[in-house]
Amino acid sequence: MRCVFCELLAGRAPASFVHRDEHLSAFVDLRQAVAGHVLIVPNRHVETLYDLDEDTAGRMMALAVRVARALAAEFDPPGLNLWQSNGDAGGQEVPHVHLHVQPRRVADGLMRVYPNGVPAPSPRETLDELAARLTARL
Repeated sequence: MRCVFCELLAGRAPASFVHRDEHLSAFVDLRQAVAGHVLIVPNRHVETLYDLDEDTAGRMMALAVRVARALAAEFDPPGLNLWQSNGDAGGQEVPHVHLHVQPRRVADGLMRVYPNGVPAPSPRETLDELAARLTARL
């Protein structure tokens, strides 16, 4: 199965590029739920965040800041989201790591984070235990 983002990067499929350099590309998402939705991808095929090297990850975030500032200047949105999804359970639709940069408006209907309402805070001991387990893995 061919990667649609690799096809875009190779020029075999159309894309509206915002940025291209030797490491990364940014292009306007084909599906504009709100105007200004941009995707940032590494030029080499990397399937998930877990496979991404830290240098490329840092470059992606730095470019996200630049794109966010451009979106702020162009659209003056009251909000902005950065998001990245991995695997089917995470909602990843294209198996090529990508970072979404999307200006947001109040009540734009996108990304309902807590569909059942904001959850109650977890007990401190549960949070401390989780933090300790994750720290040990870093």
